[in-house]
Amino acid sequence: MNRIGGYLDNLFPNPKCELNYKTDYELLLAIVLSAQTTDKRVNEVTDILFSKYSLYGLKNADLKDLEVILRPIGSFRKKAYYIKEISRILIDEYNGVVPRDRNILINFPGVGRKTTNVFLSEYYNEAAIGVDTHVERVSKRLGIAGKKDDVLCVEKKLMKFFDKSEWARRHLQLVLFGRYYCKAKKPECRDCKLIEICREKNKNV
Repeated sequence: MNRIGGYLDNLFPNPKCELNYKTDYELLLAIVLSAQTTDKRVNEVTDILFSKYSLYGLKNADLKDLEVILRPIGSFRKKAYYIKEISRILIDEYNGVVPRDRNILINFPGVGRKTTNVFLSEYYNEAAIGVDTHVERVSKRLGIAGKKDDVLCVEKKLMKFFDKSEWARRHLQLVLFGRYYCKAKKPECRDCKLIEICREKNKNV
């Protein structure tokens, strides 16, 4: 096991997704809503959203009503449209079930590659790594990826760096490590066991 993987296992032996959900569509929609905001804020919003609307209710909901609920998470107008449109597609084309097909999911409004990877990894435990802002930052600081690599390049390098059987777990661990330790601002560097290989150690310590 490599040094990074060992440390992640030590910090997060049983990593869990921090988005609240009960069904496949709730998870998918929560991931879409999580763009450019925190999971905590998304959970506050989805607690209201999913208690008020079923999937069929979301399809038929007034867009303005959705916008009011989603306002706290930013980009609420765009996200309200995504939620309503995804709900319509799921009902009209897939009998209300989120398809287990990345080639279909990746083209849903507001979804894309990262959301598809996160969904398939979390809901079906498929081997996939979603690169969000935390994963990208940590990967570049630890030298797994280059500073100028785009998210697709970061994803490919992570897939080479970690064994395929670990991808789902490593994704969650990297997210949590970036969220609580290797933060964008004021990272917890002094007690980090990976400080020696961090590219930004002199800047942060």
